[in-house]
Amino acid sequence: MLKSRTSTLFALAVLFALLGPCRAQQDKVPEGFTRQDQLRGSITEERAWWDLLHYDLALQVMPATKSLQGTNQITFKVLQAGDRMQIDLQPPLKISRVTYGDSELQFESEGKAHWIKFSQELTVGAEQKITVHYEGRPRESTRPPWSGGLSWKKDEQGRDFIATTCQGIGASIWWPCKDHGYDEPDRGMDMRITVPEALTAVSNGRLLATTRDEANKTRTFHWRVVNPINNYGVNVNIGHYVSMDGEYAGEGGKLDLQYWMLDYQQEKAKKQFVEVPRTLAAFEHWFGKYPFYEDGYKLVVVPYLGMEHQSSVTYGNGFQNGYSGRDLSNTGVGMKFDFIIVHESAHEWWGNNISMKDAADMWIHESFANYAENLFVEYHFTEKEAQDYVIGCRALIRNDEPIIGTYGVNKSGSGDMYYKGGNMLHTMRHVLHDDQKWRTVLRGLNREFWHKTVGTAEFEAYMSRECGVDYGPIFAQYLRAKDLPVLAYEAKDKVVAVWCEKVVPGFRMPVLLKVNGVEQRVTVSAEPQELAIEGALASFELDRNFYMKLRAK
Repeated sequence: MLKSRTSTLFALAVLFALLGPCRAQQDKVPEGFTRQDQLRGSITEERAWWDLLHYDLALQVMPATKSLQGTNQITFKVLQAGDRMQIDLQPPLKISRVTYGDSELQFESEGKAHWIKFSQELTVGAEQKITVHYEGRPRESTRPPWSGGLSWKKDEQGRDFIATTCQGIGASIWWPCKDHGYDEPDRGMDMRITVPEALTAVSNGRLLATTRDEANKTRTFHWRVVNPINNYGVNVNIGHYVSMDGEYAGEGGKLDLQYWMLDYQQEKAKKQFVEVPRTLAAFEHWFGKYPFYEDGYKLVVVPYLGMEHQSSVTYGNGFQNGYSGRDLSNTGVGMKFDFIIVHESAHEWWGNNISMKDAADMWIHESFANYAENLFVEYHFTEKEAQDYVIGCRALIRNDEPIIGTYGVNKSGSGDMYYKGGNMLHTMRHVLHDDQKWRTVLRGLNREFWHKTVGTAEFEAYMSRECGVDYGPIFAQYLRAKDLPVLAYEAKDKVVAVWCEKVVPGFRMPVLLKVNGVEQRVTVSAEPQELAIEGALASFELDRNFYMKLRAK
């Protein structure tokens, strides 16, 4: 949270507040971005003064008109004196009114941001509630889950099959909220979803109640999450669902499992969803206790490939192994597991338990989830196959731009955060050269940042400290630069010179080399160093677990 301002800054804030929503941010908008990007992606003054405690979303979904109507009651604590609040909701949805107790609050809209005005400054330390009423036809997703909005699909029998997706674009594409990653509701969230009576609505957490409105021929499903949850992890899925229950005996005791599939998919689901318990077993081994025992784990079939919605992992991989039936690594290993179940479940630890504060640090979610696929293979199969898999995925890396994006404007970096990020972590493990300590650190990350939002700097500091290795130059090279380091070598009389090219200043990394068949660990950098050899250079190999290019001069 931001620190309290001085009285001078506070006076200026009050002065600027009088100017209304036309007031520009004090920070300059980065080149190539807009004020709307900044309002979406930064911790504005209108966000900073209050801490989110709980959401209570009541939403009616009307498939016949592809429209929504609902309310969101937002409970918050006042951290600093404030009377102007930013709530986000993206057009074409509209806020119709905002209530505060028995009164109605004035609000103004500036694109996707809406300024709620209280009649006076709220008392510091007080707990308050507002209710935002909204309605309209939301944006329709054209390519879920990569585009956000509502998917108004039909199942194989021509019946409504509806889902939400909003990673990147933000949850405000379908419900009003504080749409920034740094602040999650400390007490979780209630979702009360009303749909036509023939349909079932599935959301996050546990189902508390189902009620029927005979007059309007609707049913309302009340779901609740008691743990903090990131906005894009909230989802609603609507269809002709049936469920199967299970349980997993894990590190936290009995974990309730639920599988939700369409009514004609039960046999396929029974066979394929055995992947869930073994996925949980692998990840509890590597990362520690599943983070949401109180909310349970569910896997929900949806009309798109899948997503990491917290305690409500969505699945559309066709009840088959691989990624839509293919092996991303081209090694054969990728066909040994169901990619969507494994990858999206990994996000329960990386993305949902530990969440990024800013979209620029999306690598924390995706690099670790990608790396988790490799660890799943190692746990259930062999270390060699795990290495084959992660190294095979290098063919998908572009090295086109840095993995870390632009801060303060809701901009993540290169898609290389998946495969390059996973290979960076794989490389770091082999730099450490201590598998037991590596596993201890992975589990320690999930304890240290349990149910927290974090930034890259916190990750770097923790991993370097706990591993006893200065990973700073490695993070700088693989996250903040686009070029892959090149390990160059040149044979001379009785020595071979080695050095690094295309590296950031200060780059240095221990690697495992095999020179003329002899293994040796060498810390390489931009400064040339000479390795003694007997006779002529016959062979020079870089161990495949270190992700660098090798070039002979």
